[in-house]
Amino acid sequence: METRAFTPPSGFVDLLLDAVCVVDWEGRFLFVSAACERIFGYRPEEMVGTLMIEMVAPDDRARTLEAARQIMTGDCKTNFENCYLRKDGSRVHISWSARWSQSDQVRIAIAHDITERKRSEAVQAALYAISEAVHIANDLCALYPQIHRIINELLPAPGLTIALLDATHEHLDFKYHVHGLDGSTAASEAAHHTLCEHVIRLGRPLLLKPTSHVELPDFLRDAATRVAPCWLGLPLASSNGVIGALAVMEPNGSPCYTERDKELLQFVSTQIATAIKRKRLHSQLRHMAQHDALTGLPNRTLLLDRLDTALARARRNNHGFSLLYVDLDKFKPINDLYGHETGDKLLQEVARRIGQCVRDTDTVARLGGDEFVVLLDRACLRGDAELVAAKIRTELCGQMHVRDLTLSITPSIGIAIYPEHGVNAQQLLKKADDAMYEMKKRGQHIHL
Repeated sequence: METRAFTPPSGFVDLLLDAVCVVDWEGRFLFVSAACERIFGYRPEEMVGTLMIEMVAPDDRARTLEAARQIMTGDCKTNFENCYLRKDGSRVHISWSARWSQSDQVRIAIAHDITERKRSEAVQAALYAISEAVHIANDLCALYPQIHRIINELLPAPGLTIALLDATHEHLDFKYHVHGLDGSTAASEAAHHTLCEHVIRLGRPLLLKPTSHVELPDFLRDAATRVAPCWLGLPLASSNGVIGALAVMEPNGSPCYTERDKELLQFVSTQIATAIKRKRLHSQLRHMAQHDALTGLPNRTLLLDRLDTALARARRNNHGFSLLYVDLDKFKPINDLYGHETGDKLLQEVARRIGQCVRDTDTVARLGGDEFVVLLDRACLRGDAELVAAKIRTELCGQMHVRDLTLSITPSIGIAIYPEHGVNAQQLLKKADDAMYEMKKRGQHIHL
């Protein structure tokens, strides 16, 4: 059978799903096929005569110019990937195959839209990164910047906020807030708060653009005008309901977020909510393992950990510190006479009063029963420890009002100084404990 030659119709190239582009040596489009409108948003006549590089995303321009230079020297490029800005400002990822025609002095290229593939890859990478960040971050404060970094790799987010509801779901705490934009004011921060509360109350995303403000209720329209020109807020929804809100912002001059960006971030925000909830639970369990349930003070485990840290620092810096052992002399008769509930309230008041006598850098711990230990991390002189002990004794000897009762107790306080009375935790605790019992026997107030 004779093979007949086929001559394509004049509009054959326009039937291709991929775009065909011809660019001159200056980098201006000489010809683009019809597919360019679907991919880039511009009609062919809008693109012809414009510089190719002006459509490339700013962060990809340097490597794109270098690739163009290599093509013009005879290097045929296949599967070169970069990012362009569409007419509506959104980003489109392109895989190019291009070569240079020496006779015509033009670059001929075919552009394949890989935006969906890149989006899928980015989402998978983000989900993996979020899961990894949960394991790496020591606490929630360390997790939030990691979340910001992950989101910033999905879409531009110079400004980001994570706001969480408290345990009662009545108060909104801004746990992480990077404005990322110029001109932040008290009014803009208040507006930001209002919008986050609205997103939580609605339980669905809110995308604000300058063109969408007229559609908002009055109270939201005023808030929208005070925040970033482009603002996208999403509820952080877990299996137990909405736990907070996530918001990203872009400044003037940047392409505004799109509905696709909203869908993308909405999917990722679910994983972020799960990560935050998991980290919260981990923090609660760790707190329970290291703190006394009744008073909220550090327990023996956390005290020993902090004592080891203080010892290492003292050895490194060649300075001392003090340890106080506090026992309540009249607690047992009160507990027996008025009951355990009164005894518990009294211990809570004792913990509060001791805490008022020390600095934030010191540690007040409850070992159990009516025994407390105070680690004075930087009180290296005997006189310093004695002053704090005297202050604690004065506070605890004062009348305490508990459950309509006026109660009185007296503390016995023993003091140990590092390195004079011991060089490890066990030695220091025993010395302070022995000093406290010696004081009880002698009927003294404070003993070293």
